[in-house]
Amino acid sequence: MFLTLPTLFTWARIVAIPLIVGVFYLNIDPATKNLLATSLFILVALTDWLDGYLARRLNQTSSFGAFLDPVADKFLVCAALLILLELGRVNALVALVIIGREIAISALREWMAQIGASRSVAVHMVGKLKTTVQMVAIPFLLYDGELFGWIPTHLWGSWLIVLAVVLTIWSMVYYLQKALPEIRARVK
Repeated sequence: MFLTLPTLFTWARIVAIPLIVGVFYLNIDPATKNLLATSLFILVALTDWLDGYLARRLNQTSSFGAFLDPVADKFLVCAALLILLELGRVNALVALVIIGREIAISALREWMAQIGASRSVAVHMVGKLKTTVQMVAIPFLLYDGELFGWIPTHLWGSWLIVLAVVLTIWSMVYYLQKALPEIRARVK
């Protein structure tokens, strides 16, 4: 099921990443860049919900789709964090913690799948909450202005990204604790 409608939405999320990054290289005013990048990010992030919904609704779930979906999410978040880092809107430590966790947990899941223990590191609510907070914080930081004339998006985005870091660390600890019994059994 390489080219089902849900999988095409996932592919679209990956293809859109250079567009979001490219906006910041356009020769237009910064406020317009921020608005375009934010709008694109939100539109692309919504396809994450849409592809999962369609896969279940159309009975088009697949192991390939289950693999590609989190990869697309990680690419999108990492690209956005690197843009925000370059623009000085996030701290390098924030980007390092979030990106480092994504790499570490992806590697852990890969290893656990190889040893037949992938259920012990299955997606948990704390991981979903972390992703949700990131997906709200990032557009606020991309916009970097006052929304509707009274919502300071940089301030809200900064607080939310710190919350995302806390949830990132919490979810990493959770997954490592769940994997620890299998790790101990294999290391002996």
